[in-house]
Amino acid sequence: MQIESFKVFCDLTETESFTKAAQINQITQSAVSQQISSLEKQFKSLLIERSKKKFRLTREGQVLYEYGKQIIQIHDSLHSKLQEIKDIVSGTIRVATIYSVGLHELPQYIKRFLRSFPTVNVHVEYRRSNQVYEDVLGNVVDLGLVAYPVKDAKLEIVPLHQDKLVVICHPDHPIAQKGPSIPMKSLAGERFIGFEPDIPTRKAIDKMLRDHGVTVQTVMEFDNIETVKRAVEIEAGLSIVPQGTILQEVSNRTLAQLELSDGEFSRPLAAVYKRNKVISPAIKQFLNILKT
Repeated sequence: MQIESFKVFCDLTETESFTKAAQINQITQSAVSQQISSLEKQFKSLLIERSKKKFRLTREGQVLYEYGKQIIQIHDSLHSKLQEIKDIVSGTIRVATIYSVGLHELPQYIKRFLRSFPTVNVHVEYRRSNQVYEDVLGNVVDLGLVAYPVKDAKLEIVPLHQDKLVVICHPDHPIAQKGPSIPMKSLAGERFIGFEPDIPTRKAIDKMLRDHGVTVQTVMEFDNIETVKRAVEIEAGLSIVPQGTILQEVSNRTLAQLELSDGEFSRPLAAVYKRNKVISPAIKQFLNILKT
């Protein structure tokens, strides 16, 4: 019996999805089914209640999952320790990131990392915030990169840096002439381009405005930073965004930025990974670079 069969079974149990288990292990759904059938023959026990619409383990399946997780963790710890002894940094790092971080923050860190560790493959997926957490908890990825990290007993959170929040507008907008900094109240009544309501940065910006008694006229809502910037560029309204996402537009003078004089407003970024996950030497080195 191979360790891979235990891993496939545990991934299936945690994701409750043959599709996701196949994706994680880079095999077909048919191969997942074959591995489960092989385990059932090996232990002469039914592991999954197939008559139910909802995924559910049998009692034997639950026992196998609990012991299987221990076996996998010991195996991964052994592999990681041997790599450390040999001073080997290799393998694949799977990362899920929110769009703004993936497009504007992450590339510089990946370049630095690959210069030092060229044999490591970094696979990046761009996801909405809630999907990042789902992928981390489901073992679809090794690390998640998010803003305003949410505390969860199942997750480890590694704080990264803070990204200043600034106001952006078209360079010809009257408010651009009031810069380089303005009070929050200057935004009152302005047409505003926002993120969609479930996005953490939107929630933080809404709180900022409420705390200062400012009401804006939200005219558009988008799920990613790029569309927000394009809407501001065509003079549809103002917005508040992370400063690190607009460097090119400000340099090209397609957008103007203004700081808020009421205080320091910034967006905390963090890496998250599943608690009790064995962290390989490659992941450790990648986290070290992300923290610099």
